[in-house]
Amino acid sequence: MESLISKGNAIKPLNRKRKRGDTEKRSTKPPPSSDPTAASISRTTSLPKSLRSTSPPPGQVSNHSHIKDLKLRTRLNRQASNAAQAKALLRDAELLLTNDAGTIQVENEMERTWRVGQKEIAEDVGQEAAKGRQEWKLDGGPYRSRYTRNGRHLAIVGKTGHVATFNWQTGTIHAELQLQETCRDITWVYQAIHIDIIKPFIRFLQDESFFAVAQKKYAFIYDRDGVEIHRLKAHIEPTRLEFMPYHWLLVSVGNTGYLKYQDTSTGTLVAEHRTKLGACHTMTQNRHNAVIHLGHQNGVVTLWTPNLPHPAVQLLAHLGPVVGLSVDPSTGGRYMASSGLDGTVKVWDCRNWKGVVREWTTRGGGAELEWSAKGALAVATGGSVNVYTKPSIQTFFAPKVPPPLYLTHPIPHRPLTSVRFCPFQDILTPNFDSAEADPFENKKARREREVKGLLDKIQPDMIALDPDFVGSLAPPPKVTAAVNDKHSIPFARLPRLERLRIEGKAEDAEVDAVGRRR
Repeated sequence: MESLISKGNAIKPLNRKRKRGDTEKRSTKPPPSSDPTAASISRTTSLPKSLRSTSPPPGQVSNHSHIKDLKLRTRLNRQASNAAQAKALLRDAELLLTNDAGTIQVENEMERTWRVGQKEIAEDVGQEAAKGRQEWKLDGGPYRSRYTRNGRHLAIVGKTGHVATFNWQTGTIHAELQLQETCRDITWVYQAIHIDIIKPFIRFLQDESFFAVAQKKYAFIYDRDGVEIHRLKAHIEPTRLEFMPYHWLLVSVGNTGYLKYQDTSTGTLVAEHRTKLGACHTMTQNRHNAVIHLGHQNGVVTLWTPNLPHPAVQLLAHLGPVVGLSVDPSTGGRYMASSGLDGTVKVWDCRNWKGVVREWTTRGGGAELEWSAKGALAVATGGSVNVYTKPSIQTFFAPKVPPPLYLTHPIPHRPLTSVRFCPFQDILTPNFDSAEADPFENKKARREREVKGLLDKIQPDMIALDPDFVGSLAPPPKVTAAVNDKHSIPFARLPRLERLRIEGKAEDAEVDAVGRRR
């Protein structure tokens, strides 16, 4: 019937004048729909004002009826309506818990998140997320581990010499070695120069292609297939390794007490500092300003940069050897956590170093520490891994009691020597930036990232405690004066008579007489 009406309506005189109320003046076509009834009424229907996005929210909104100016009253009413609507939307957003995304929430006050075990979490989360819970039982430990920046590949090294690199998501093994000697640490490194250009150093990349191992006497570089590429004889008896991706620096510290920086783009040894505090077994880096944090056997924590021969900061943190250090990346390196053999864990404010922000005691002695990308602190000690979240661990609290526990995971294997958060896979990690580290990058994107990283390499001289000084204005110069009309010298370096003359305390004749005698 509707088709007959529409056909009949189409037959009309050609010279008929259209009136204002004629519905045929609307040339807008109805949206395609499979329902003919909905399509027939779509032209003459509209959304109610109460459901429109521009309508005022429910509640009492002042109408400013006492203002006589119509234009001003309309504008104020619109502003009041928008403000009330924004408050209503904010209350709705609080119900979604957007600030605590990725964390576990309990239903009532009697429940606790730390009572939820890994088995329950694996059953409730998605199938892909549940695959991230894996377990390998290996001989040759204790082991230390390291993830790549995109979180796809894992490298492990055992104390007896077992080394393996693999894609932990697919189970593809890249290399597996039995070095038959003591190995202490492992890390992924960069490379950009071919062997025929610079002989002392060979290609290094910060991906799954190349990795460095701290072995018994020297540090060695291996490729993806496990072939030894180079032996770094300058790094003697290394115990810990770190790599700075933005500066292309491989950093090592060892039993000799020397901290060494190796530039992997040129193959040169940039800096070598003597710590004068003996063997060091604890090292981490602040990703915000590339400052190296060292923990020593006498309980002292020192901060180092390549351009200073002495520590930038020296802090007595514990009464025994320091065994764990980690810097919070979520706050721009503002907080540092340290643990010692005295059984305490301390959180420090790196802006002033005036005291401990939070301190508590752990069972089992020294603890391994690691901050996640969203500010959760993992403490591995006493056969379990405990996770603490913000803001309790970053809020000053005088009593030495542990902060509220977020999660705990018992592990029967002791001792726990390494704990790492996997980037972009753990619930505590935020979304990834493909320009920074892409877990789905292909071979072409990796090559482009390598070239771009080399072109944007930061010089080691720019490493400082305050990285904001780069691009800032220089301080105003001191008072200067010309000597013999040749050049300007700072006021403090002027001769005594020149300083007296500038201050008005010496006669010009006396200054001229001294000049003639010279």
